[in-house]
Amino acid sequence: MTLEFRVQHDVATDASPAPTRSERTGLRGFLDRLAERRAAARVRRVEARLQELGELEHLLSDARGVVERGWIQHAWFAYLDEHGRMRKATSAAAMDVQGRPLVAACLVGAVVSAAGGPHAVHSPRVQHSLDLVWHALAADEGAPVLWCPAPDVRMGRVRDLTSWNDAPARTSAEVAGLLLTAERVAVQESARLQDVVVARSRA
Repeated sequence: MTLEFRVQHDVATDASPAPTRSERTGLRGFLDRLAERRAAARVRRVEARLQELGELEHLLSDARGVVERGWIQHAWFAYLDEHGRMRKATSAAAMDVQGRPLVAACLVGAVVSAAGGPHAVHSPRVQHSLDLVWHALAADEGAPVLWCPAPDVRMGRVRDLTSWNDAPARTSAEVAGLLLTAERVAVQESARLQDVVVARSRA
């Protein structure tokens, strides 16, 4: 996704064109070029994050589809073994599911499954998707998403999501609803980032 910036410049018609920053020399020219490179790097980072947020929104939608097809508690996955019997797999045995027909998944397992399966559990796509899901569950609406928390914090968040999934009164509809909320968080975060970029371009 490409961001387009429009900045109005009021220049008197009888004035000579002002030199652009890149035309200046010496220390000022160096500082101008440095500022331009930093600004361009910020734009590239925002564009990359916006693209990622779009991909994460789709991943969470796929995870919601996994839950709607089959949901489970007290395990990450339910799958069929080579004899057609249903087996359950916790996070410790998640690799047992690879390549086998998936019957159901918990909240976290659905995100992992939508990202490609247990081999993707440590991928940025899974980790950032879980950041969005936890934000949808626990953060104030409209607050910026906190990406890449410390490993112990991230593990605590996964435990939060697992405990919420395994609550006795929880329903599959509630789990699907939380994933839908996480999709909206991705959209809201995209809009927030675009607003920040526009505000900076006008500063």
